[in-house]
Parts: sequence; C-alpha cells; structure tokens
Amino acid sequence: MTDITRLTRLLPLACLVAAICLLASELMTTFEFTPPGGEALDSQGGADRHGNALAVIAVFAIGALALAVFTASKPAATTVAVSGVIALLVFLLVDLPDANAVGTLNDARESFFDAEAVPQGGFWLEMVGALALAVSGIALATLTPEQLAALRPPKRKRPDEPASSEPESKSAGHTVAHQESKPEGALRRLTRRPRARQRG
Repeated sequence: MTDITRLTRLLPLACLVAAICLLASELMTTFEFTPPGGEALDSQGGADRHGNALAVIAVFAIGALALAVFTASKPAATTVAVSGVIALLVFLLVDLPDANAVGTLNDARESFFDAEAVPQGGFWLEMVGALALAVSGIALATLTPEQLAALRPPKRKRPDEPASSEPESKSAGHTVAHQESKPEGALRRLTRRPRARQRG
C-alpha cells in the first residue's frame, strides 16, 4: 500500500472547500459603487460580472475531483488543477483590475456620476476560492494513480461480518482433537485388566 502524508490526505478536502467558496462567491455581491464621500448607490454580483462562469467551473471541478479520487484518474486530477487556474485567471483579469477603480455610472436617480468600485464579500471569497483551488488542484495533479487510490475513504466493515474465521477454525480443530483423544485414552485404560495372582 502507498504511504501518503496527512497533508496529502487533506488535498481532496481542500479542493472541495475551495470549489464551494468559488461557487458561493457567484451568489454574493462583488462590488458596491460608491460616490466619493457618499453611500453606495449600486452594486454588482459575481453572476452578473461573469455570467455564472465561475459557478460552472466550480461544479466541474467538484465532479473532476470525485472522479480523480474514486477512480484514481490522473487526467481528472489534472482537470481540477486546470479549473483552479482558469478561475484564478478570471479573478486576476476581470475582477482585480476593477477593485477600487473610479468610473462613471448611469443611475436613474442621479443620471451620470463618478463612483468607486468597493470590493465586497464576494470579491474576497472569490479570491480565496480561486487561489486555493489552483494551488490544491496543482498539488493533486502531481500525485500518482497509486497515491490517488490511497485517498479513497476506507470501507466500513459490516457489524455481522466476523473478524476472522481462521482462529475459530483452529480453535475448533483443537477442541475436536482434544475430545477425540479423550475416548481413545479412556478406552486404553478400560482394556487393561489386572493380572490374576497364581495360587501356590
């Protein structure tokens, strides 16, 4: 059996948590648009910015992760890494340049106005999820098929399944042999008769 470290055993869990964070970030607010010295007048979520692309990537990564662990598939593990890298590129190229950027927006209440794109919870969760999925996915892709197979959860034994039948058979055989030896010894003792004394 292939020996793997505890840190390696945590790789599937790290990939799964990262993908869930990425999926959750698409449902949250990424930016709030705030005029200088004022309150936020508008906001934008991850799904509006990416067209749910990160959600698709996250679900695809989870499916590839399950395939990599339960079938010891190295191509599936590589797919997890590629998904993380794509998610990280989306964050770096699409969302990061707009963080704290000032631009002109059109609002029905105030027509055109200058506002700053202030990062919100979805932005930070997207950053953590994309970075974690890329790093843990790349680490998972470096494992061999044997190491991936060792990541499978252990099978549980059934309660009615005997622990081992060999000791029972040995003890049973010993008992039978012991019981068989008793009648044989007793039979020998019974067949021995004392010799009669000869009278003079």
